[in-house]
Amino acid sequence: MSDLREAPMAERPDHVPSDLVVDFDFYNLPGSDEDVQSAYAAIQTTHPDIFWTPRNGGHWVATRAEDILVMQKDHQRFSYRHVTLPPMPEETPVQIPLELDPPEHAHYRRPLVQALQPGAVAKLEQGVHDVCVETIEALVPRGECEFVEDFAKVLPITVFLRMVNLPLEDKDYLLPIAEASVRGRDAQTRFRSMQDMGAYLYKWVEERRHNPGDDLLSQVVNTQVRGERISVAEATSYAGLILFGGLDTVAGMLSFFAKFLATHDEHRRQVVARLDDEVFLKSAIEELIRRHGMANTARVVTHDFEYKGLSFKKGERLLPPNLLVGMDDRVNDDPATVDFARKGGTHAAFGNGAHACPGAILARRELRIFLREWLSRIPDFHIKPRTKPVLATGMVNGVTKLELAWN
Repeated sequence: MSDLREAPMAERPDHVPSDLVVDFDFYNLPGSDEDVQSAYAAIQTTHPDIFWTPRNGGHWVATRAEDILVMQKDHQRFSYRHVTLPPMPEETPVQIPLELDPPEHAHYRRPLVQALQPGAVAKLEQGVHDVCVETIEALVPRGECEFVEDFAKVLPITVFLRMVNLPLEDKDYLLPIAEASVRGRDAQTRFRSMQDMGAYLYKWVEERRHNPGDDLLSQVVNTQVRGERISVAEATSYAGLILFGGLDTVAGMLSFFAKFLATHDEHRRQVVARLDDEVFLKSAIEELIRRHGMANTARVVTHDFEYKGLSFKKGERLLPPNLLVGMDDRVNDDPATVDFARKGGTHAAFGNGAHACPGAILARRELRIFLREWLSRIPDFHIKPRTKPVLATGMVNGVTKLELAWN
């Protein structure tokens, strides 16, 4: 829960019915300090399917899977042009390729998708395994750790910085910038983080454009669109976006997994007993992902139209939280309960349609390696006594502190 000074409330537009106005602030959500996803689900079950909030500049909120999936896929009505709330300053550069709509989006996205194909990810697997084992082995004799700093901000970030061939020692400088970008609750904080990331990346972008290698950064900053290489400004924006994603999202999911297993002994023992069962492990990971959705990306209404009896006006902002698909009791029975035997659990943790996360394959691979290597070495662990996990909401939900202990 945030204690920052309250931002001014937006006035209700005339076309928004007064009974659809809800005081909803996704940066300051009641109950989110205990369980982020359940706090969202409480909004889902007690409020209209689609409502309007005066918080964070004033915007619509969709709460049900049926509508969220439409808004993820229908770029003709729901554009990705501005994905953050509150709205960023007008001079903010476009986040490439995230804030581009099809067909333009596909031209920029292609090199990222190619770099994260299953075959390419398979080549990274041994490196992920080695970093994971080395990190865990160093923690085992300690009997405790602060999971976020000691593991979640080590494994995926080390792997990612190797993919883009940037100095590993720079992570301590980059991580606070990424944190400000995804959880800074005001536009000025996020804008400064983008400027800071751009300033850091500029020399590397120039260097890889003049002397490209076979790393991911070299591929994206030399992207060709319609036969011409993208500009330095576009390349810097592109590079910044993949850094923000690579430095935070998998770390957040690892931490949600660890928090759940530390507080649910029976589930943890189920996974420990079946670490070599590939089919079970795959379904367990998918169920944990469904239950612990993270990302929130906003949309912009492209033109005036009616949707389910509501009037949407051009330029309005809308928030369709990805995690609410997995927590929707209309598509998942008893969604708050993690059931490793669940069949066909529906979620949108990695998005859908043209903007589905290209890093999903790598993320799932890292999560699988984590479960196998951690639970084979530390099968019994719990929240350290007299401590409490610290959770955060924002454009990306996360765990910012998680103290674990084991015998």
